[in-house]
Amino acid sequence: MNRTARRLAKAILNGFDAFFAEYKNITYGAQGRFERADWQDVQTAMGQRLDLYKQKVISVADSARDITGQDLRDRDLWQQAKAEFARIIQGHRNFEITQTFFNSVYCYVFAHQQIRDLHAFVMHPAPQLSALPGEDVLLRFAFAHDATATFDHILDNCGFSIAFENKGRDLRFLSQVFATEFAPRLPAPEDVWVEMLESLFFRNKAAYVIGRFVSGDISLPFILPILNNEQGGVYVDTMLHDPDDISIVFSFSRSYFMVDASTPSAYIDFLHDIMPHKEVFELYSAIGFPKHSKTVYYRRAVEMTLSSQDAYVTAPGIKGMVMQVFTRDDFDYVYKLIRERFTPPKTVTREHVRHCYALVKRWERGGRMADTQEFNNLAFDRRRFSSELLAELRKEVPSLLEEHGNVLVIKHCYIERKMQPLNLYVQHCTGQQLRSVMDEYGSAIKQLAAGNLFPGDMLLKNFGVTRHGRVVFYDYDEICPLTDCRFRWLPEPQTDEQVLSSEPWYHVAANDIFPEEFSLFFSGNRHARDVFEKLHGELYDPAWWVALQDRIRAGYIADVFPYRKKQRFQQRSI
Repeated sequence: MNRTARRLAKAILNGFDAFFAEYKNITYGAQGRFERADWQDVQTAMGQRLDLYKQKVISVADSARDITGQDLRDRDLWQQAKAEFARIIQGHRNFEITQTFFNSVYCYVFAHQQIRDLHAFVMHPAPQLSALPGEDVLLRFAFAHDATATFDHILDNCGFSIAFENKGRDLRFLSQVFATEFAPRLPAPEDVWVEMLESLFFRNKAAYVIGRFVSGDISLPFILPILNNEQGGVYVDTMLHDPDDISIVFSFSRSYFMVDASTPSAYIDFLHDIMPHKEVFELYSAIGFPKHSKTVYYRRAVEMTLSSQDAYVTAPGIKGMVMQVFTRDDFDYVYKLIRERFTPPKTVTREHVRHCYALVKRWERGGRMADTQEFNNLAFDRRRFSSELLAELRKEVPSLLEEHGNVLVIKHCYIERKMQPLNLYVQHCTGQQLRSVMDEYGSAIKQLAAGNLFPGDMLLKNFGVTRHGRVVFYDYDEICPLTDCRFRWLPEPQTDEQVLSSEPWYHVAANDIFPEEFSLFFSGNRHARDVFEKLHGELYDPAWWVALQDRIRAGYIADVFPYRKKQRFQQRSI
């Protein structure tokens, strides 16, 4: 083994360990920020943690040049370093994630060019030859003599340094839910155990207890969202138990949790047990490891592609003016490429679009914006592309393509969860579904705005409907902070010429927004517009937007609940 390769492998592992130590230190602070109700600091810490990975990758690559004393672009060196790295990570708690870090350093050095399994852990992770050191991530205890005592023990294990606002009330609520939703499906209490993840999950203004009741082959998961009353006390807001409700908490449209997981894979194993329909890479993203999620996604996508015969085709819906989008019928994700030229009236640049996607990655998405994975130099089998799609790509994104025989390389793209475009959904839904989805559409706009984001182009085609019936925004090229906008009333025309003018006769600045024009987003769907106006007509009023801007500038941070208001305990009576 080349001694230089050994030094390189050790430098990368040391870099990962340094990254993970800092990552955990930021995460450790989540409980303190929650207990202090320091919501501004919550957002700052999330941004710091997201930035940390890339900073460490660059730092390791730079220091590795000094450590090795030679050009890092020697691929033979990396082949040997990979073998040494696979050896020295045996028994490492983060055996899999260390390999993703190795890949990231390699990709940075080679600018994402010619990424091969020979030099990095692309498709095949290193085999785990030795057992990982055990870590008991679960608190496991027998069900007490009654539900109240059991939940009392669960809440005590949260370890908050501030008291519960009214613990007795919370315990009564929890006991009621247990009696109606859990007890009928469980045997006698003496045969029931409680398992809960040792660490709390923190996101936005909430802490979450993740656990389950188990007895033999029976496993009934639950989530307890706990909120801070901002007056020195905490309270249980609800108890989620329905599989769909639990899934929504971990949705691809929500921001990442902060959870103290020394061995993330152990947490993933438990989460996948209670949400088996969730892809493993989605769960890694949810608990704050988007880079490793990207690795796991790529391997899964290749596996699914090799087992498929379907062709890549243009994604259904109205073609976007900025993004070229394609997919496969049997694939749950879409590929989005930034076009070479944008259809008027779009005037943004590719750099601006990439900035917008980076902004969304860092923002509190509030369950209303789809997470994306960004890839460079993805290789496809050109023969799998329909002739129509291939012609479109060559016309719309030629600078993003490289063709080598049957290999088609896409230099840059985003990958996003596939959803049914809202404009297509409303064409065939029932009256009740229309009312529900228009309520969701308005709520999505309001919740984005409350999070200090203005979506810009709010055409129905830029929103999707999830399998849970939620409306999610996915077109980010015009997104901006709400506080950067100027909301105005349309000026009243003063002359006949102004009345008949086909163009605005008044000055319009780049950041001017006229909410009265929002009805145009319905593109002739009068029925959908009428339903929307009955539910969310205040969105046409500039005063509504200005008032929200004033609140945000004064420090307001919105509550973001991954469940409906009617599920909250405070909406009920005992």
